[in-house]
Amino acid sequence: MSAMIWGPPGIGKSSIVAQTAAKHGIEFIDVRLSQLAPTDLRGLPVADTEARLSRWYPPEFLPQAGRGILFLDEVNLAPPTMQGMAQQLILDRRVGSYSVPEGWFIWAAGNRKEDRAATFDMPAPLANRFIHCDIEADLESFKAYAMRTGMHEQIIAFVMFRPEMLHKISPQQPSWPSPRSWDMANVLLKAGMDVTAAVGAGAAVEFGAFRQLYEQVPDLEAIMSGNGAGQTFPEEPSVRYATVVGMTARSKDATHAFNAFKWLTQNAGAEWVQLCAVDLFRQMGLKGHMRALRRMLDNDADVQHWLAEYGDALNRNGEFGEAAKAAARNGQQPQADNGHHEPAAAA
Repeated sequence: MSAMIWGPPGIGKSSIVAQTAAKHGIEFIDVRLSQLAPTDLRGLPVADTEARLSRWYPPEFLPQAGRGILFLDEVNLAPPTMQGMAQQLILDRRVGSYSVPEGWFIWAAGNRKEDRAATFDMPAPLANRFIHCDIEADLESFKAYAMRTGMHEQIIAFVMFRPEMLHKISPQQPSWPSPRSWDMANVLLKAGMDVTAAVGAGAAVEFGAFRQLYEQVPDLEAIMSGNGAGQTFPEEPSVRYATVVGMTARSKDATHAFNAFKWLTQNAGAEWVQLCAVDLFRQMGLKGHMRALRRMLDNDADVQHWLAEYGDALNRNGEFGEAAKAAARNGQQPQADNGHHEPAAAA
């Protein structure tokens, strides 16, 4: 069966498909129907003088063997003639004399009319041949991707503080914030350049003001090296986001992560510890340091006491939950949350 992915521009529809193919170890072919003519898809007629027939030679970009995803991107930007060609490819898995090999999936993606995209109506017969999937920008997915790929911590912290700025189409501006444009802004920022060209003036002004708050962030290097005594957790919520994201992004090994986590348990409310710990532990798992971190957590009496007190309320969050369960196994029965933490609205 074929899938049609609908969603606004800039949220990574094509990246999702490419990453899915890579995860499963299969090939990925990206075909933009809007850039093709009908003969580009069907192929060129070549005379067979002996048989007195014309034979169609298929284009080289169509798969001939193996397994993979044939991805028809921007399918509804293509004119009706090209959508008609795609209809035969999707329904019959063939165009002219060409047949799609077994083991190949045909997926497509497109923008919606409300996204200000110059789309054509998808014919009902073509639409009825797809499984339709609607996707939208998701903060947790973006955060996990940003952490994994080493995106600048200030971008991650800003988007966490202002989630509505993750994806905000501006009808009057050519550039506006989206997961894709924040990825581009990351390149500009690391090169010492202004991010306005990627995310637009409004988002860039807010982001610039947020960056100035970084002067109020505690000495994260001292905290992660175990010398955090005397460092205080900030009062301003935006600086708190910068602090927890900064510690997650800068933790290179289990020692850094352990010192950051312990400092937070001693200086921040439970919800801020949770906000940091879920991402911090995920990062350590990806880097192969989670076993060492668990060992440090198990062997520290102060951390075990904190987990015993607050772990039960937070133990549904992946690796964080495992640490809380370990505290309980060590003989420290988790207690009910006593309410001594930051209000949910602040987090």
